[in-house]
Amino acid sequence: MISTKYDICVQNTPLWIDSINIEKTNEWPIKIGTIYKNQNKKDQWSQYFVTQLKPNELFELVSENGNYHVRYSYKDLNSTSSGVEYLEWVDQGELENPFNQTILIKLKTIIESRF
Repeated sequence: MISTKYDICVQNTPLWIDSINIEKTNEWPIKIGTIYKNQNKKDQWSQYFVTQLKPNELFELVSENGNYHVRYSYKDLNSTSSGVEYLEWVDQGELENPFNQTILIKLKTIIESRF
């Protein structure tokens, strides 16, 4: 059952990120320290750790090597619309495949359809 907006990110990533085939966590419900893994279309796995979590407000992951960060912030705009702020960054180097607006609009649509 999806009870929070971050559940949509974790349980349904393949619905809104076309390059992801499989996702899983080492525990449910997730909490700070949970390990989050996803497999891309090339069968390569990535591993992240949940570093911040506030139900229906904030969800943040950091890559296994600590260089890549992604943060989702949610805000209800009214009874039928949500604002989604998405930030991704690296401490060193450049982002390899930053999300585009199409992916983020797809995520926002999924969130709004469930809340």
